[in-house]
Amino acid sequence: MPDVGDPAPDFALPSDDGPVVSLKDLRGKTVVLYFYPKDDTPGCTKEACSFRDNLGRVTTKGAAVFGVSRDGLSSHAKFRDKYHLNFPLLADVDGRVTEAYGVWKKKNLYGRESWGIERTTFLIDAKGRIARVWPKVKVEGHVDEVLAAL
Repeated sequence: MPDVGDPAPDFALPSDDGPVVSLKDLRGKTVVLYFYPKDDTPGCTKEACSFRDNLGRVTTKGAAVFGVSRDGLSSHAKFRDKYHLNFPLLADVDGRVTEAYGVWKKKNLYGRESWGIERTTFLIDAKGRIARVWPKVKVEGHVDEVLAAL
């Protein structure tokens, strides 16, 4: 997993609203890149809606928000439309970006092991470096932590 001060791994991913989003094209902007396990599941919905409800506060501080999961574009579009999400969701279907950011982890739920995304947020500065990392995010109060860091 990249750490504070490291260059953020570059990516180019399709977004639910059409264009491909690349970190290279976002140079000069502060980026909140949050990784979440699955569209339209309880924790992921709560996290997305929290970013939705506070997007104005985030953008006022000069940052852009992007959510990333391994779900496809049609799943992202349904999730976006159902909850009126107002920021892009990026589709990392082949998992290259989740692996580059070190958030694809072995999980243990009720004694059963599986692989999945560990809910993690990266704050990337205007120069493309990791400014802050929140691993194993607890959804409640997370956006407030991000806002405080901005």
